Amino acid sequence: MRVEERDMPRIVETTDAVIRVTATCICGSDLWPYRGAEPLSSTPQAMGHEYIGVVEQIGSDVENVKVGDFVVGSFVASDNTCEICAAGYQSRCVHNVMMGEIGTQAEFARIPLADGTLVATPGQPDPELIPSLMAASDVLGTGWYGAVAAEAGPGKIIAVVGDGAVGLSAVLAAKQLGSERIIMFSRHPERQALARAFGATDIVEGRGDEGAAKVKELTGGYGAHGTVEAVGTQESMWQAINTTRPGGYVGYVGVSHGVELDGLNLFFTSVHLHGGPAPVRHYLPELIDLIWDRKIDPGKVFDLTLPVEDAAEGYKAMDERRATKVLLTF
Repeated sequence: MRVEERDMPRIVETTDAVIRVTATCICGSDLWPYRGAEPLSSTPQAMGHEYIGVVEQIGSDVENVKVGDFVVGSFVASDNTCEICAAGYQSRCVHNVMMGEIGTQAEFARIPLADGTLVATPGQPDPELIPSLMAASDVLGTGWYGAVAAEAGPGKIIAVVGDGAVGLSAVLAAKQLGSERIIMFSRHPERQALARAFGATDIVEGRGDEGAAKVKELTGGYGAHGTVEAVGTQESMWQAINTTRPGGYVGYVGVSHGVELDGLNLFFTSVHLHGGPAPVRHYLPELIDLIWDRKIDPGKVFDLTLPVEDAAEGYKAMDERRATKVLLTF
């Protein structure tokens, strides 16, 4: 992991924008290639897919944002007009571009499909809003999608597997969506405290079958109405499934690595599975308004802030679980 000078981004397509990045961050999914769990190319790989900033240039066909706008964008670029986007799944847009292919841990970034990807804030944000707006680019939107997929809402018991930034954001989302009881799986005191601040009512330290059994015990033998899976491993997926009552919902938003589901075992759980890459763009207007009005403060998931020149230390801190999520500034 190193920081180096790259060519200045430029408009390639008429639908592009170039932004000056105000802040970026390190995602838990960035750790998969860092740890060698995903193959690396033979050439240097630009990193990062989360970003907020100020529009510097726009292509001739861009109409929804203008130079000088402060914007938040999704980790997936989308046209926001195709049938998939219209159904609320912008992350699977037929023209989608994964922003990780571009790399946004940089001072400037080219944003494809700018009209469909970027959402302008009501004005220039106060400095204290920067971390929360940064969270909206991925982890908040992903946690929100996980909670929605788990059918969080009034009268519902929601469990969350994974106490990283996405899981913590899912707790916040479940609370905002009206869930009356939120059970967080966590073994880390600092993350447990933040989970409770975000709305968790119960903390379970057990994992796997032990953790699932504890939730069944806490819910009179039924299990949660819905569970957010925010890790992406074989154990975490089955923990989420086994935590959920028959007829319940599992919202899986952890990037899967080595997850295999035995069909017969799954058949007899009678749970709904719904997840995948979060359509952050679908939720961005609502999330920006909640942040702008100081109704939520998801930026608390950032517990380490570093200049981008020290990005390598940020990766190391997250890899060693000394940090939940690292904010990179310029």
